Amino acid sequence: MDRIRIVGGQRLNGTIPISGAKNATLPLMIASLLTEGTLILDNVPRLADVIQLQRILGNHGVDVMIAGKRPGDDPNQGRTIHISAKHVVDTTAPYDLVSKMRASFWVVAPLLARMGEAKVSMPGGCAIGTRPVDLLILALENLGAEIEIESGYVIARAPKGLRGGEIVFPKVTVGGTHTAIMAASLANGTTVIENAAREPEIGDVADCLNKMGAKISGAGTSRIVIEGVSKLHGARHSVLPDRIETGTYAMAVAMTGGDVLLQHARPELLQAALDVVGQAGATITSTNEGVRVARNGAGLAPVEVTTAPFPGFPTDLQAQLMALMTRAEGTSRITETIFENRFMHVQELARLGARIQLDGETATIEGVDRLKGAPVMATDLRASVSLVIAALAAEGETMVNRVYHLDRGFERLEEKLVRCGAVIERISA
Repeated sequence: MDRIRIVGGQRLNGTIPISGAKNATLPLMIASLLTEGTLILDNVPRLADVIQLQRILGNHGVDVMIAGKRPGDDPNQGRTIHISAKHVVDTTAPYDLVSKMRASFWVVAPLLARMGEAKVSMPGGCAIGTRPVDLLILALENLGAEIEIESGYVIARAPKGLRGGEIVFPKVTVGGTHTAIMAASLANGTTVIENAAREPEIGDVADCLNKMGAKISGAGTSRIVIEGVSKLHGARHSVLPDRIETGTYAMAVAMTGGDVLLQHARPELLQAALDVVGQAGATITSTNEGVRVARNGAGLAPVEVTTAPFPGFPTDLQAQLMALMTRAEGTSRITETIFENRFMHVQELARLGARIQLDGETATIEGVDRLKGAPVMATDLRASVSLVIAALAAEGETMVNRVYHLDRGFERLEEKLVRCGAVIERISA
């Protein structure tokens, strides 16, 4: 199993290209099941989750062609993939595939909407809370689906097609909103989603579906209206830049000091997080090329943050911020309101010398003068990169184990950091 070795103490200077967003790429790929036409996606990141979803779609008979290397290709540009679901040969998504990635459960919506039936295993994924699928099922039932749960599978049927309806989510759900939009696109009549998730990735998927012939308005607000159509066609769409990757590298620069241009980043996608990094002591500047983050020798200031759905501070940056605050001059507090059990990185940060106390959903971080390198273990995707951020500023060598989590969500992490002066290398088992 691969490990990553980091020797801390180097400032970061240079340019880091921001990849396409994982959290938009996955639902965009799944949306290909809604049409017989070919969906072409540009700016697709090279991630383990993308490969895994390709396998899952292949099980349904979907052809996925990833453009190979060509002379003059820029490795800093995302890949282009062509997805054709002309012939759906199987409406079952088995446990052995779905258990490896939670988002793959979302195939239930397009399969049901287009084929009238779907049998999808209950999902797996990161061990950061239960993240139940009850809200996704609620959305489908409100569109007229008949749902049974049997032997760990969700069996959904709509033999006469789905029909428009009103979906009122009791709490904000990204997965539920994605599912509802996809299903409602081919439903008969108009669907109104209230308390919809407002994340930029929801808007990106809605933009793509509209290019495919859907009639969706209000994406990016808490009220989305979808007029169902009988058929969707192929389209071409470029995935928006990854705001979580942007925030992660912004915090890495704030942690180590230096001056880095986050190329292609769009500040409006994560303004709350950039504001917090600014409060901590970094200088954030928007440019025509992206977002520039700099911190000179000044110390880090403590912050108090509560995670919240967009446009609030993202839960996917909570672990990274905690790593940053281990070096702040004073006491910081981070309250996690989205996922229970998302503090598994605390014990690993403590191995580097961090002082963190947990009280329910709140972590109190006492800043320390220095961190010291040690062997640590990644527990989930965002926790693993928080250990990298801490290691970049720690004295001596840190070995991060179980880095397959990193490969699920960060494209060429070591390469991007090395280009900016970090001493970091992957050690293959």
